[in-house]
Amino acid sequence: MAYENLTGNWNYPNSIRAGAGRIRELADCCKQLGMKAPLLITDPGLAELPMVSEAVQSCNDAGLNCGLFSNIKGNPNGDNVMDGVAAYKEGSHDGVIAFGGGSGLDAAKAVALMVGQDRPLWDFEDVGDNWTRVNEAGVAPIVAVPTTAGTGSEVGRASVITDEANHVKKIIFHPKMLPALVILDPELTTGLPAKVTAATGMDALSHNLEALCSPFYHPMGEGIAVEGIRLVKEYLPTAVADGNNIDARMQMIVASAMGATAFQKGLGGMHALAHPLGALYDAHHGLLNAILMPYVLKANREVISERIERTARYIGLEDSSFDGFLNWVLALREELGIPHTLAEISIDASQAEKVGVMATEDPSAGGNPIPFTAQEYSNIFTNAVQGVL
Repeated sequence: MAYENLTGNWNYPNSIRAGAGRIRELADCCKQLGMKAPLLITDPGLAELPMVSEAVQSCNDAGLNCGLFSNIKGNPNGDNVMDGVAAYKEGSHDGVIAFGGGSGLDAAKAVALMVGQDRPLWDFEDVGDNWTRVNEAGVAPIVAVPTTAGTGSEVGRASVITDEANHVKKIIFHPKMLPALVILDPELTTGLPAKVTAATGMDALSHNLEALCSPFYHPMGEGIAVEGIRLVKEYLPTAVADGNNIDARMQMIVASAMGATAFQKGLGGMHALAHPLGALYDAHHGLLNAILMPYVLKANREVISERIERTARYIGLEDSSFDGFLNWVLALREELGIPHTLAEISIDASQAEKVGVMATEDPSAGGNPIPFTAQEYSNIFTNAVQGVL
């Protein structure tokens, strides 16, 4: 399908404007939500690029008083969020533009939540009914603009924020953190380096794949996940090999949003391990999921084989067995230059016991097809360090 036809508006789960060049509608989106002085929040690397200055300028040209905040880390922490809150208040802003990859989107959504709260950030961790503590009237409106095809945070109601004091990633959740409007513009992703495209694309695959394998009942989520996996198979290699291929970029940014929509059904062991490893080693989340993927699939084999084989047939694998699917994952990782082991990104097994415990405590563990023990998670982690499948 020619990219000119890959344009549309839909409402699932939020209002999305998809298509090349639609970043030009940013100011209109802000005005639609009643913003007069939005704060664009992104990461430091993006803040230096023309796409950000052009986005800010387009808002200012439209009569908005748009500010910029970019003091966040690749794994955003609580201090980053509260610094963003301070910038929001100092600039008398009235809404947030969440702009960037997962770090920028997550930090921005957390800032939008916290600008109207009088409790600490961690009081809103996704545990029990903590979300009911939020002063909903104080949550700022959000327009989300992803620039990577990976996390899909633009269609999510939560942010992953690192609690550096305790070396743990925490999920901050509230329904109003779901951005009201989203712009999916593939042209914003064309400048990504091939390695970042590969790691974020594999993150999108992990979301779709873990949603598929989650044991919870959500037929719509499962259906979206299966198609998301097909899109990754068809278009991620092209997006990595030819970063200017708008068709592939469009399909991947949609596959990313599909993965984050599908994982309403649940995540699993990949994320249960990736979250503590990201907190302990400050490693790239998507790359961690990409490396962990085959080890977690193999560990879950006994209960996921049927749905994996069904998916293998749908995406057109010649060998539609579980092993055929696993071999496709391994071949895809090799084609994209994804390391086979955690050791290749300087992670050793010295904290295996701690990682295992942290994985069982991560909310994502609740969606794994098998309720692994801390020891079993430690074993999967060690296998991923050593390359034992």
